[in-house]
Amino acid sequence: MQRVKPQADFIKQGIRFECQGTGKCCISRGSYGFVYMTLEDRRRMAKHLGMRTSAFTRKHCTQTDGHFHLKEVGPECQFLEGTQCGIYEGRPIQCRTWPFWPENMNARTWKNSIAKFCAGVGKGRIHTREEILKKLKLMS
Repeated sequence: MQRVKPQADFIKQGIRFECQGTGKCCISRGSYGFVYMTLEDRRRMAKHLGMRTSAFTRKHCTQTDGHFHLKEVGPECQFLEGTQCGIYEGRPIQCRTWPFWPENMNARTWKNSIAKFCAGVGKGRIHTREEILKKLKLMS
């Protein structure tokens, strides 16, 4: 997982975003394919599904370069139901913090990739710089 520092000027005024429920963020787009899982993520998801963490990990996760991630069963996340997350309350940090990921927090990526892909960009309330930094810290 490569980490990129956000451009300070880009997030200074905050960013307007509100999820539109399209489910597009739950479909692999090449380098954005893996949903990485911390131990806490695996515990939370296992609890949500009424499973032991070890059983959840064996059934739903694999490791690449020493990092756990959800198994890929196709381009869609295995928990995507239509356009909605079937485990929304138990979803991992990576999903909870979208689109406020370090690699997205620069003007060029935001404009050329995220805004073209995600219908929530420019909608809803403005997420403050402080809120964004808090989400970025969760991803580190």
